[in-house]
Amino acid sequence: MYQALLTRRYLTTKIMPLLASAAVMLSVAMELITWSVMGGFLDQLIQSGRSLMGDIEIARPQIGFAHYDELIRRLEADEWVQAATPTVDAFGLVSLEEGQISSCLIKGIEPESYDRVTGYFGTLYWTPRDEPLPHDTERLDPRLQEENREALQRFKELGETLEGVDFDTGGVRPQAVLGLEVFGKRDMRDPGGFVRDFPIFIPGLDVTLNVLPLDRRGGFLEPIARKFQVANEFSSGIYEIDSRTIYLPLATLQDMMKMDEAERVKRGARPTIEYDEQGNPTGVVLPAPVGIDPARVTSVLVRADGDVPLEDLKARVAEIYEQFATDIEGVPPGGLVRIVTWEDRNSTLIGAIRKETALVLFIFGIISLTSVFLVLAIFWSMISERTKDVGILRAVGASRLGVAWLWVRYGLVIGIVGSVSGVVLAYVVITNINAIHEWMGAALGIYIWDPKVYYFTRIPSDFNVTKAIIIGASGIVSCAIGAVIPAWRAARMDPVRALRFE
Repeated sequence: MYQALLTRRYLTTKIMPLLASAAVMLSVAMELITWSVMGGFLDQLIQSGRSLMGDIEIARPQIGFAHYDELIRRLEADEWVQAATPTVDAFGLVSLEEGQISSCLIKGIEPESYDRVTGYFGTLYWTPRDEPLPHDTERLDPRLQEENREALQRFKELGETLEGVDFDTGGVRPQAVLGLEVFGKRDMRDPGGFVRDFPIFIPGLDVTLNVLPLDRRGGFLEPIARKFQVANEFSSGIYEIDSRTIYLPLATLQDMMKMDEAERVKRGARPTIEYDEQGNPTGVVLPAPVGIDPARVTSVLVRADGDVPLEDLKARVAEIYEQFATDIEGVPPGGLVRIVTWEDRNSTLIGAIRKETALVLFIFGIISLTSVFLVLAIFWSMISERTKDVGILRAVGASRLGVAWLWVRYGLVIGIVGSVSGVVLAYVVITNINAIHEWMGAALGIYIWDPKVYYFTRIPSDFNVTKAIIIGASGIVSCAIGAVIPAWRAARMDPVRALRFE
């Protein structure tokens, strides 16, 4: 009973223990916020990597491989595979009529199968919305307006099919879907990457795409430039992707990159010229075809069915591909294609972030150890002040263990108060971190998170109960450890000398 009474009295009548609790609170909040933000960054990176390429990628860049339809049929017949989709990747230039030019990654896709693997439809930006974005307190988002719903539904359909009506001719025309950040001037963002005025979408905007196709041996062919109408835009939440990626129909990009189906002629065969009886040329006879070169793609993306271990799925996909290459003539063997998981594809960045997270937590953990020495110093000073109190307790029958437990208990209470307060503070900051950052930008002109540097357009965060328990418990334990030495000193005091202490 005396331990509880003295603990409450010391805690409420002394300012130094409250300062120790404040130090523990800040230490716990600092560690938990850091772990949550960096953990959220890593989790979002992993999730985005899987969303953009599925679980497994079978790739042969630039040159590509043929008979991909048969490969996809075999893959989807396996019980471990949920879906597979072909893609063509090409680097090129995109330009507006005003002369703005940007380098880009052009991806040829089959929208429906690509959506089954990556969730592509969910990234389309210009679609009707029922709820505003968190920062849109005034509901200024044009996607919320009822009068825009019909047009937005049409844009959604165009983005899902990549095919629409040519506004000039009325015929069917392939459409392009651009990343939301490809032309930054139409996306009014502050330096921190937060939308101030919502981007304006221009229906029927024409863009010109320029690519440099390769032949089947990797040699350069003549550059090709084509105009496309913009059907929609997509927002993956990853600045690096949204600022340089453009989607086209698979068949269209295959045609531009000379990867579509074509007649094959004998190597070295040349056109011949026909002449009439007077020796005048009458026409050109092309070499007779000797076969058909099938269409090619640069990669096939695979989505696992359920929680299949990635390495097991990778081995199964490699086995399926090897059998596919053995059965079909002209398909490159497994050694000439790259079969990687989404973790393999992003291994350098993921590994660096994991190491950096561990390093930062280690450094902050060392800094947080100051709470141990702070509690030790405060308790040592308090025991010096309360020497007579210790002597009285020992004189009325308190045991050495009871006196020691009084001070350890006191340290635990300080740790609990500080740790709980730190967890609450961290929770408030983490759940409102983007709003806080936006306020700092508007009120103070301070922008810490630049999406061009940090990959994502918004600050990722991940408040995890397990992390909160670990950090909170470490704060409590550190306070208890700091109280042990002063408690041991108090327990060893001679009661007679303690009562005579001046």
